[in-house]
Amino acid sequence: MLCERCGKNDATVHYTEIVQGQKTVYHLCESCAREKGEETYKAMAGAFAFNQLWSGLLNFDNSLPQVANSPEPACETCGMTFSQFTKIGRFGCPDCYETFAARLEPLLKRIQSSDHHTGKVPKRQGGSISVKRELGKLKQEMQLSIMEERFEEAARLRDRIRYLEQQLGSQE
Repeated sequence: MLCERCGKNDATVHYTEIVQGQKTVYHLCESCAREKGEETYKAMAGAFAFNQLWSGLLNFDNSLPQVANSPEPACETCGMTFSQFTKIGRFGCPDCYETFAARLEPLLKRIQSSDHHTGKVPKRQGGSISVKRELGKLKQEMQLSIMEERFEEAARLRDRIRYLEQQLGSQE
């Protein structure tokens, strides 16, 4: 598929924009998407800036108190502090993720209800992937049941796991 804007390059960026209930789907090449992104950001800057929204979400975490007169920890690579991140809305370098991991985990749990990404399951592959995910979840639950000496629950989970493994084997 060619870029809808320039008509020259392959469309590699696909996004949907909804403005006042009107849905528009764009298929753009990388350079046109970058231009469109800058135009959109500039147009929205008057109404609200994304980094202001983001920093509002980030300011919830006061669980790590600052000691009076002590410098705030900063990334050793780029020197960015967490306070700067909350104002700007993006990190200075990849190492910031490691530096501020303790503060990011509760933030991600608050925003996404989880601290890990599970993604979407494609409809064509949905059956086996869903079963594999459920198997992993059931195995964890079974181990917990065994540790807590809830053996009847563990046996029920074991039977469910065996059933799903048989189903999965017949699909492949």
